[in-house]
Amino acid sequence: MRVAPKITLTNEDRQTLQRRARGRSTQARLVLRSRIVLLADEGKDNKSIAVELGTDRMLVGRWRMRFAEKGLAGIEKDAPRGGRKPRAREALAAKIVEWTTQKKPANATHWSTRTLAAELGTNHALVNRVWRANGLKPHLVESFKLSKDKHFVEKLIDVVGLYLSPPEHALVLCADEKSQIQALDRTQPGLPLKKGRCGTMTHDYKRHGTTTLFAALEMAEGKLIGQCMPRHRHQEWIKFLELIDRKTPGDLDLHLIVDNYSTHKHEKVKRWLKRHPRFHMHFIPTSSSWLNMIERWFREITDKRIRRSAFTSVPQLIEAIMAYINEHNDDPKALVWTAQVDDILERVRRARAVLDKMATA
Repeated sequence: MRVAPKITLTNEDRQTLQRRARGRSTQARLVLRSRIVLLADEGKDNKSIAVELGTDRMLVGRWRMRFAEKGLAGIEKDAPRGGRKPRAREALAAKIVEWTTQKKPANATHWSTRTLAAELGTNHALVNRVWRANGLKPHLVESFKLSKDKHFVEKLIDVVGLYLSPPEHALVLCADEKSQIQALDRTQPGLPLKKGRCGTMTHDYKRHGTTTLFAALEMAEGKLIGQCMPRHRHQEWIKFLELIDRKTPGDLDLHLIVDNYSTHKHEKVKRWLKRHPRFHMHFIPTSSSWLNMIERWFREITDKRIRRSAFTSVPQLIEAIMAYINEHNDDPKALVWTAQVDDILERVRRARAVLDKMATA
């Protein structure tokens, strides 16, 4: 007489199975298998489990045995089935991938599951499964731009060298402006976040003016020097350089990493720099904002403090920005650059090779 194997669950396995048995997004077959194993752990036989779950005793015995032999992995995947492979479906899946990656619909820029299914005479659910299996997401696009700077390599080596091996008796600062920050006020109050519902805010807004944030990130400690000004001309840039001069120890050289904005290269700026020899400017290659670490910090303040807030005036916006900077400086965290020059150049080389291939195709 065959005896069903005894199931004894660890606390970790029991919690995993309970979570799957209750999960709304869990596949129905995995929910059933999880409940089978949980009931088996309670000491119930296969027949009782089958009656309680409204299923077949042989099915209960199969998944009970699989779990006893292989644990959680035994019930997560179906065993390979015999018989002939569904060649027609494989051919259709290959065609779905081909059309998705190499063709476009007549009246749109990309396919949806339903438009491609209608074109190929199949079911949109099958298109969705093929896309998921092949990691295809036609509705998403990642932006990029390769620098055409003639001195790209020299500038890259210069800036990365400052990150990886900063000079002695000097500070390395990443500086830039975040211009046209709008003081936006929503037309109606939003609803707060609550269980089962995300927070809300109106799609429209009232404009109350703009400000420009000048900021410099000190790489060694991660501290910020920041100042808001109404415009971002060379006059304001010189004022910000003067602020950096006052806020940093006078016996240290200052190496500033900046972009190629014309304000940073104005003749009056150059004359100011000659009068302040401890300032050394390092320009990143054109179209390479990713190389300036201050851009990452700008993204953080936008995501965490500006984008979802409502401001009724520019002074209120400036107050929020400066409060964020002060709080950051109370517990600064240095941003560490790890990418090597050779690795960056190899990725750029591959990207250019792909672009050249597409241009000649």
